[in-house]
Amino acid sequence: MSDFKNLTLDAADGIAVLAISRPAALNALNSETLDELNVCLGEIEKNDDIKAVILTGGADKKGNEFKSFVAGADIAEMVNFTAPEARAFGIRASEPFFKLQNMRQVTIAAINGFALGGGCEIAMSCDIRIASDNAVFGQPECGLGIIPGFGGTQRLARLVGMGRAKEIIFTCDNIDANEAYRIGLVNKVVAKEELIDTAKKMAAKIISKGSYAVSVAKAAINNGYDMDIKNAVEMEANLFGVVNDTHDKKEGMGAFLEKRAAELTDF
Repeated sequence: MSDFKNLTLDAADGIAVLAISRPAALNALNSETLDELNVCLGEIEKNDDIKAVILTGGADKKGNEFKSFVAGADIAEMVNFTAPEARAFGIRASEPFFKLQNMRQVTIAAINGFALGGGCEIAMSCDIRIASDNAVFGQPECGLGIIPGFGGTQRLARLVGMGRAKEIIFTCDNIDANEAYRIGLVNKVVAKEELIDTAKKMAAKIISKGSYAVSVAKAAINNGYDMDIKNAVEMEANLFGVVNDTHDKKEGMGAFLEKRAAELTDF
């Protein structure tokens, strides 16, 4: 794997913990960090030994691991953007964000502390979101005279519904972890000390189910979400056919009938 200035990566037992680490900026996303994320996720996607990715925020400059997931996009970089530069910045972010959304590995956001603006948006790009009990979410962009530019107007409405998304974006109000759970923005809330262990346990459980089948299920959910139901179900049937011609299918069903634990290997 490449070396990165603003990221740390620790991989073991099929699970990679990828931390955004810009302690002086509360892990805010600048162009350099977005480019590093794009490269790093591309390398992970090609690595058959990594079957799940946990995205989290690195410690702050005082070593506090629970201060910030990603505090937003880097305002210091954005302040003098022209319209074409701002558009290019949004497109630049979309590349790693879509990798998180569509890569064959399962992606879990382990959200420790502030997830504001671009931080909320990158968390929404992941398959699953687990929040620490001190997590704070928000889309404050309208209060800065702009709008969310990293997919926030689109992914938030898809996750929590159009009315709640409009309220969060129009008012610029932050919400705590429990409210984020109540409205469906996050899957689970845990004590901050348990965050990474909880994410690892979930990742381990998921990859034990057969990584190829999970990756195909992920593709089916993502690709079918905006289709009409008839075409989406037909697409699912096609993928159902594909997975029925794999080692894992034969092993999984054989183990079920023989009342033993399955040994699933495909990716």
